Amino acid sequence: MKDILTIQTRNIVQNFYQALASRDLETLCSLFSDNVDWYIPGNQSIAPWLGRRESKEEIEDFFPLLWQNIEPVSAQIDHILVEGHFAIASGEFSSKMLKTGKLYSSMFSAQFTVEKEKIVRYRLQEDSYGLFKALSLARDKRYSSPFLLFF
Repeated sequence: MKDILTIQTRNIVQNFYQALASRDLETLCSLFSDNVDWYIPGNQSIAPWLGRRESKEEIEDFFPLLWQNIEPVSAQIDHILVEGHFAIASGEFSSKMLKTGKLYSSMFSAQFTVEKEKIVRYRLQEDSYGLFKALSLARDKRYSSPFLLFF
């Protein structure tokens, strides 16, 4: 039984990343349970797509909000580790922040819990400080002196 769960969980996680890459909102939403324990830590006042979500409707709102604010540049999944109903994916990505035009690159790890072939729990860890800097309109302090612009 555990092997079947592991295979099902791996397929769901792979389907998640395929749908995410193609921005297939319908497929993405179909992978989640009606009630979800979702959390991406970070400053929601800077990046409103971060934070907690608890329903499929909130998940459905998340992806368009994310896509309105970023342009994917690259993504690589290094590992997907699965045991029964639990999976962890790790890798790295780069995105252009449309608000600032800055490039944001980060390693990531995502945790998935799957029950009855639906994602019921999702956690994403990324470089939240790097995201803050990429969304900040402030100039880089290294260039705050007018004299440094000439060197």
